Amino acid sequence: MEERMAAPEIDPATRTELEAAAFRRLVQHLRERTDVQNIDMMNLAGFCRNCLSRWYREAAEAKGIALADPDAREIIYGMPYKEWQAKYQTEASAAQKAAFAKAHPGH
Repeated sequence: MEERMAAPEIDPATRTELEAAAFRRLVQHLRERTDVQNIDMMNLAGFCRNCLSRWYREAAEAKGIALADPDAREIIYGMPYKEWQAKYQTEASAAQKAAFAKAHPGH
């Protein structure tokens, strides 16, 4: 059995910095992986770029910062959402749509 080291104690400010760095890396990764469609992300992980942008907007609102959905999406996508759709979004297959309907009924 492999011995596991205890996680180091991390102060709240450093934890926030690490979380922010991980978030920025996730956003960069999603911007680079334009081949990965949102429906695939929803089917596999239960969230997509649009969810991430909504969470970002909700966090801003919780801090009293008004942020419109298109602005939050542009932060996540790195460009206006309509531009991303035109460049990278493909029509979902029947199998993708069926998997989505099964995993997210009523969505």
